[in-house]
Amino acid sequence: MRVAALALAAGAAQAGWVMAEPAHGIAMYGAPALPSDFASLPYADPMAPKGGTIVFGEPGSFDSLNPYILKGHAPSGMQGHVFETLMARNWDEPFGLYGLLAESIETPEDRAWVEFVLRPEAKFSDGSPVTVDDVIWSMETLAEKGLPKYSNAWKKVAKVERVGERGVRFTFDAPDAEMPLVIGLRPILKKADWDGVDFAASSLRVPVGSGAYTVGPFEPGRSVTFRRNPDYWGRDLPVNRGVNNFDTIRYEFYLDSSVMFQAFTAGQLSVYRETSAAKWRTDYGFPAAREGEVVKEEIGNERPSGMEGFVFNTRRPIFADWRVRDALLHAFDFEFINQTQTGGALPRRPSYFGNSALAMGSGPAEGRVRELLEPFRADLPPDALDAYGLPVSDGARNRANLRLARAQLEAAGWTVQDGVLKDAAGEPFVFTVMLSTAQAGMLSAGQSEAVANMFAAALRPLGIEMRVQTVDAAQYNLRKNDYDFDMIVNAWNQSLSPGNEQVLYWGRDGVTAPGSRNYAGIDSPAVEALIGDMLATRDPGEFSAAVRALDRVLTTGRYVIPVWYADRAFVAHKADLHHPEHIPVYGDWIGWLPEVWWQAP
Repeated sequence: MRVAALALAAGAAQAGWVMAEPAHGIAMYGAPALPSDFASLPYADPMAPKGGTIVFGEPGSFDSLNPYILKGHAPSGMQGHVFETLMARNWDEPFGLYGLLAESIETPEDRAWVEFVLRPEAKFSDGSPVTVDDVIWSMETLAEKGLPKYSNAWKKVAKVERVGERGVRFTFDAPDAEMPLVIGLRPILKKADWDGVDFAASSLRVPVGSGAYTVGPFEPGRSVTFRRNPDYWGRDLPVNRGVNNFDTIRYEFYLDSSVMFQAFTAGQLSVYRETSAAKWRTDYGFPAAREGEVVKEEIGNERPSGMEGFVFNTRRPIFADWRVRDALLHAFDFEFINQTQTGGALPRRPSYFGNSALAMGSGPAEGRVRELLEPFRADLPPDALDAYGLPVSDGARNRANLRLARAQLEAAGWTVQDGVLKDAAGEPFVFTVMLSTAQAGMLSAGQSEAVANMFAAALRPLGIEMRVQTVDAAQYNLRKNDYDFDMIVNAWNQSLSPGNEQVLYWGRDGVTAPGSRNYAGIDSPAVEALIGDMLATRDPGEFSAAVRALDRVLTTGRYVIPVWYADRAFVAHKADLHHPEHIPVYGDWIGWLPEVWWQAP
């Protein structure tokens, strides 16, 4: 793990006046890893050949080309290929940014403000310059009409000022060491391109961006093609050397994951990311793989495990009691399910930041972590500060865990009457898990349904009826955004430098405001305080303690029944596709495939 330490300057809390200097980059803690004269990103090959085509399969569909609003569903490639940000991320360090649309960034020691200076050569794909007006309009419009994550962070911006011809300064009204980096990663859109257009309305109108690619032919819900712009303004920047190598990037959409895999075996797709370790071992004996036309690679990483599993909607009274959630967590026979689905090849997600130094660990809370949690002890489950680990079964009948589950349900006021678990009012314990036909993550659509059915069978001896409902992607996304479900399967990815996205994931506003990712409906004073502490500090020790404490609150809160995770990615691809030997710390992640890959001439 490559997290740089930073000693805070004395009096920095009052140092808004401290002299700042323009810099080529910025890191969350300490200095950025790359020097001002770096030639390229460490995981990119500046000599990589240009040209060729790469084709991806995507689950689901799309009905919009605006990826920044709640309405509609846009192809994921719109953000990464068409639009750009002020700064670009280096995915080989926890959180470091370097100039893209901006040639420099300037912020004082306390990060009370941040100032960017635009590159004079920065242009949109139509040849018009990127201006300060475009930057300010983009920030304000995203906050007013965009996804909730944009408005959540924008609340901390107290003032925006133009500085000269190409400079813009953002002043913050709350301590938040991450805000300069957050602003640096906001997409910049062309203001004039949206004149007379309702930004918040879903549309298939092709927008103008400044990125390396423009939108080519597309068929709504079926496919979309991105074409490399031969006049792209930023192709020679250090962050872009050896990047954006394909002439054409195409996404084909499939409502059925098995059909998508068959398309790959037939040569219609260039790459397939396998989520099943069992299938990785058994399903790659098709002709193209046997003849060497398809290559299998396992790509390691050093990022946190994140969280994926069956999510309790605690807005529903049936799941409001942590003891009920604990009971269902014990009834979920992970060892048996993991053996049937992965052959036991993949580990379980131990916590939200497992597989990293930010994880809560298996022992009791100690030191600064314990100090941060003590004021909230009364609001947390009684074992929140103790040694804690997920239930482990015998992989057979799971009898011991089922006994514990029955005891927890009885303690929460549920009793079995005529074979049916009922509350004091005589209402039966019945709930529905909602799945999508285009389920993404480690659990594919078919696998999610298989696991859900095994879970339902395990709950029947407890007198619980769990129904499984599979809906199309459009209905699923609509209901998920409105929290109209009892239980879903969801995944939250985590980084080595968590920040404001944690508000979107677990923040109190998301209990009622639609469109957040707080699907569990978490309303916790401890979570609010720990996220605030995490965002305010510049001290790496305090930051790590806050994240480990947050990990503990989320994990012991039993909001999700975790499944397995991949400590490596399973990537199958055509043999003429290549990538540099150096793998970024985040592995097969954003900014790597297709960005630094190339096709052999």
